[in-house]
Amino acid sequence: MDRTKEAILQQVDLFANLEPDYLKLLAGSFARRSYEAGKVIVEQGAEGIGLMVIVAGKVQVLKKPASGEALEIATMGPNEFFGEMTVLDSAPRSASVVATERTECLVLSSWAFKAAMETHPQIALQVLPVVVSRYRETSAKLLEFQDQAIASSKLTVDSFGSSTGGGG
Repeated sequence: MDRTKEAILQQVDLFANLEPDYLKLLAGSFARRSYEAGKVIVEQGAEGIGLMVIVAGKVQVLKKPASGEALEIATMGPNEFFGEMTVLDSAPRSASVVATERTECLVLSSWAFKAAMETHPQIALQVLPVVVSRYRETSAKLLEFQDQAIASSKLTVDSFGSSTGGGG
């Protein structure tokens, strides 16, 4: 990771529109972390303590419904971020994130991000549109999965019914 934290953050949608002073302020609060392939970085339902920016490597975002197998919601790589919701609402993690290869991240604690937004409300005004956009995309993806599951179950019922219904 030769690039400075500021240079990395400038490439991330969430922070790309921040004024340089705000970017510098936030960059100073990020810590660097590394994760080996297969490592669970965050787990669905666990307490969230921060926002993560991927510097190098790849991760898989998985959502496990109450009943059923985990669904891959996204694959993410450098300059992408996750954990933005938990820094805003302090709710448990809504999905799990697993490193699919060695991954290096910058981590910003919830309390540092909240403190920066309280002191400089302009930061919140500049990042919230990106968070809302991400939320809309994720919601649309989950609805797509739901539609696929419904269509698949109808196909299974139709196939079962037609194979047993006419021979009897």
